[in-house]
Amino acid sequence: MTEAEPPPNGRLRTLLSSLRPDLAPWHSSRDFRLLWLSGCVTSLGSYLTYVAVPMQIKDLTGSSFAVGLVGAFELVPLIVFGLWGGALADALDRRKLVLFSEAGLGVLTGLLLLNALLPTPVLWPVYLVAALVAATDGLQRPALDSLTPRIVPHDQLTAAFALNSLYRNAGSVAGPALAGIIVAFAGVQTAYALDVLTFGASLLLLARIRAVPPPTGAEKPSVRAVLTGVRYAWSRKDLLGTYAIDTCAMLFAFPVAIFPFLASELGADWALGPMYAASAVGALAVSATSGWTSRVHRHGRLLVVAALGWGAAMALAGLCGNVWPVLLCLALAGGADQISGIARSTMWNQSIPDEVRGRMAGVELLSYSVGPQLGQVRAGGMAGLVGVRASVWAGGVACVVGVVALATALPSLLSYDDRTDPHAAAVRAEHAKAEAERARAVA
Repeated sequence: MTEAEPPPNGRLRTLLSSLRPDLAPWHSSRDFRLLWLSGCVTSLGSYLTYVAVPMQIKDLTGSSFAVGLVGAFELVPLIVFGLWGGALADALDRRKLVLFSEAGLGVLTGLLLLNALLPTPVLWPVYLVAALVAATDGLQRPALDSLTPRIVPHDQLTAAFALNSLYRNAGSVAGPALAGIIVAFAGVQTAYALDVLTFGASLLLLARIRAVPPPTGAEKPSVRAVLTGVRYAWSRKDLLGTYAIDTCAMLFAFPVAIFPFLASELGADWALGPMYAASAVGALAVSATSGWTSRVHRHGRLLVVAALGWGAAMALAGLCGNVWPVLLCLALAGGADQISGIARSTMWNQSIPDEVRGRMAGVELLSYSVGPQLGQVRAGGMAGLVGVRASVWAGGVACVVGVVALATALPSLLSYDDRTDPHAAAVRAEHAKAEAERARAVA
């Protein structure tokens, strides 16, 4: 061993340190800590309602079609109010918009609780509240997504997204399992009541975040303001690449709707729950070892490689005839999707100016809401034509081909480098100016 070479235990510590999540945003920003804790609480509570609603509809109707109809009631309000919420996020105090939306979501969950407590619960209010929740979520999500760049230093945005993903992925693994137990043993009423309590705790945390006023001269919310955001997105071909690749990956390689049929075809009906959880486990593993992502600069290339990994893993899942390799492939796909999410979010937050960040968050909401919905239709329809496993592997192959085609057609995505990109440099300079002004104000 040479003098310059570290001892084996030193190399191990270095490796572990590079994988450990970057906690810099947690240490540097009090507001980020409050927002993160609020997200943890809300995420856990939301999964209670996420599981309780379809269970209640099933108990009321006994119809799988009636359960699936919830998605139809949710999609259009989410899209419409997501775009409008982006315009509001650029024109209003984002912290207030998140706070009031959170209160609205708590009230709507309270209405579900009141309906569930009736001697004979009624079906139509469940659908109505589901649509209103989707609309309120659409109003909140752009403000929530565009809040982080205002409260976290520019060079810590990748780490901030990874930390947010950590609690979301942990919640997506533990939340449904806990919700299933609560609903099974204590009923949907208890699940709704606990969710209302989590909204109360979340509001207390959000109320402590400092005001985040809109930029000077912010454009008033209007259809014209929404179109301004859309035109900005169209002018940035690197951003278009992130939206297009994510939509392609979800359209062709999101076979969640046919998991029950895949489990039966593999002779492993017991594996349906693990199939749903496997991708979240893979994503959680990436989030828990995400320290390396803070040192990546070519996020467009990282996105393309991750999307190829997602498609390849799904193709392998369709080709496997045994459930255990299938679960492994789904976990690998989830890890790739998490890396893709980190790359996309970093590009968005690093390079989109604050005056249009909310509207761009609305466009992002549109891109990652529509893709999975269409992917469910694609997977189910194709399974009926060529079989379940063929639908899965063919979708994965189509995803790989589509991603290669898009990356070739959009070279600006592959050339993105946050050290040299002019948009990222402009946003970085704006952050530095804002930090200097805050420091002068404190002094």
